[in-house]
Amino acid sequence: MGDINEETKSKFSYLKAGEIILLENIRFFEGEIKNDDNFAKQLASLGDIYINDAFSCSHREQASIHKITKYIKESYAGPLLKKEVAAINAIIQNKKEPVTCIIGGSKISTKINVITNLIKNVNNIIIVGAMANNFLTFKGFKVGKSLVEKNSREIIDDIYAEAKKNNCNICIPEDCCVSTNFDGYGKTKKQDSVDENEIILDIGPETIKNIESIIDQSNTVLWNGPAGYFENKNFSTGTSAIAKKISENTTKKSLISILGGGDTISAINRTNDKFSFTHLSTAGGAFLEFLEGKDLPGLNVLK
Repeated sequence: MGDINEETKSKFSYLKAGEIILLENIRFFEGEIKNDDNFAKQLASLGDIYINDAFSCSHREQASIHKITKYIKESYAGPLLKKEVAAINAIIQNKKEPVTCIIGGSKISTKINVITNLIKNVNNIIIVGAMANNFLTFKGFKVGKSLVEKNSREIIDDIYAEAKKNNCNICIPEDCCVSTNFDGYGKTKKQDSVDENEIILDIGPETIKNIESIIDQSNTVLWNGPAGYFENKNFSTGTSAIAKKISENTTKKSLISILGGGDTISAINRTNDKFSFTHLSTAGGAFLEFLEGKDLPGLNVLK
């Protein structure tokens, strides 16, 4: 599996107009992963023009994404890649303010750089999902048996300091939906009345109202990460409400709405509602790294 053999090369010479050849999963090749010069040369020898339409792989420094451009005559970005870049630039560069970012999911450590970069660029950051537990703990609230990350205190301290400096509003849940187990039913609790044996599994009605009103005042919304443990329908209320509000405003008020992250999209797919959003990102890691303000190897070589 190390090289592209003569048989493959000869197939390319018999291509008729309108025909395509699909190579097997390119990551099976060691040269691909190692961004190897020779492998990149072999790939480049198969064509005259290179088009990268895989934004979701563009954060990888690999031969078919990065090195190939060195050995082929012309390199371009494909339509999907352009669409992804334009969508993220709608939050960071060519933005229509106020811009609101709703960040959820379970770990703050994986999104810390994204949050820090967004604080400099957006007006509101709404924290939902298990990530919010760290913020509640930081503010002195007890969160029972909810998921909390160790050593997040310093991180959150920095987030609030940065937010103050950049005039960015950080919004955390005022109430929540709790249960003693993941497959149970939920009951609503204020942020200061969670019992020791309870787990926070969704945002509560007050928080939903608050988020809806912030969305109403926004011209651009980015959403990454569900608001609760949506795998159990009893804890998908927050996520569904956010999706519904963003979708309504996208249709009726020309809100620019950008959704990213596999969890967010699978949470929305679980509801049977029909939603409209400006852009659904299919990229996971690349989406987050680009939001962090990182240079992506696959994009750099196309510039």
